[in-house]
Amino acid sequence: MSRILVTGSTDGLGRAAADTLLSAGHDVVVHARNRRRAASLDALVGRGAHPVVGDFTERDAVRHIAAELNDAEPLDVVIHNAGVWSGPAVMPVNIVAPYLLTALLGGPRRLVYLSSSSHFSGRPSIAGVDWRGKSAGSYADSKLFVTTLAAAVARLRPGALSNAVDPGWVPTKMGGPSAPDDLELGHRTQEWLAVGDEPEALTTSGYWYHRQRREPHRSVHDKAFQARLLEALAEETGTAL
Repeated sequence: MSRILVTGSTDGLGRAAADTLLSAGHDVVVHARNRRRAASLDALVGRGAHPVVGDFTERDAVRHIAAELNDAEPLDVVIHNAGVWSGPAVMPVNIVAPYLLTALLGGPRRLVYLSSSSHFSGRPSIAGVDWRGKSAGSYADSKLFVTTLAAAVARLRPGALSNAVDPGWVPTKMGGPSAPDDLELGHRTQEWLAVGDEPEALTTSGYWYHRQRREPHRSVHDKAFQARLLEALAEETGTAL
């Protein structure tokens, strides 16, 4: 049994992953943005899930969640699922919060970051990025950044398994009802990477789509770009990886 944090687990892919992992007997920590949203987790909590609450647009809230979890039983796995599609919250939620949690949480031996095929349209540049969300951010850029973060963590933490997953364009609240991809397949890969024991699931530094390893944007494995991104995030948050 693994202890697993799934961020952004009130609906969509995060909810589906948390539900499946809980049904498989794992110790699941579920996350909601605020107390009102946390009410939607009651069914999972009633089955044994542990809730944490915090708005990922607020860095102090991310730090509070990390401190709360570090004071509890150690986590084995973190699925960085929380994400937004548009607006000022894109950079704070999609890349700053995963970076901070990665830097602050002690011990997870597996980390799964939610990417997107949109990352191929991202710009491998940190010039002028609004990390604080004072203006609308680029979703494609944020997904290139978080995919690069996953690869950097794999390189810098050889004892951990760190991977990025493209769940596909699936019919969630974010994806919309007409999204053409399979919702079931959309969450199975992160669960497989979180707890699977097949040889492929025990690899690191991958970019995955429906359990198939694919080549990401060429900048993802560029060590110089990784270093620039991590340096910018460390300077912005005051927290080094």
